Amino acid sequence: MTAAAIEPEPVPLTRDAAGRLVVIGTRVPLDTLVAAFERGDSPEAIHESYPTVSLGDIYAIFTYCVRHRDDVNAYLAGRAEERGAQRAEIETRFPPDGLRAKLLARPDA
Repeated sequence: MTAAAIEPEPVPLTRDAAGRLVVIGTRVPLDTLVAAFERGDSPEAIHESYPTVSLGDIYAIFTYCVRHRDDVNAYLAGRAEERGAQRAEIETRFPPDGLRAKLLARPDA
């Protein structure tokens, strides 16, 4: 009996138009899955929250994250910097000062 050749499967991640890593066939970003796992959610609970991502893909992605921890951490740190810069730009263009008071003062509030 000959042993069957086992071919490795590619990590089910791709870059979207914005450059984010997302699960192939979905719009679920890697950041979201990692944040849920770090919060203590099990892969099964994450699958329940994001049913478009198969349980097998979640396990494959987390395996990749464990094996390439430095690369994933660098990617996540870069994404956090991008989000911070984007937030700063938005707050510069649209200062949030007094926004809550303005919203509460609206007649339909």
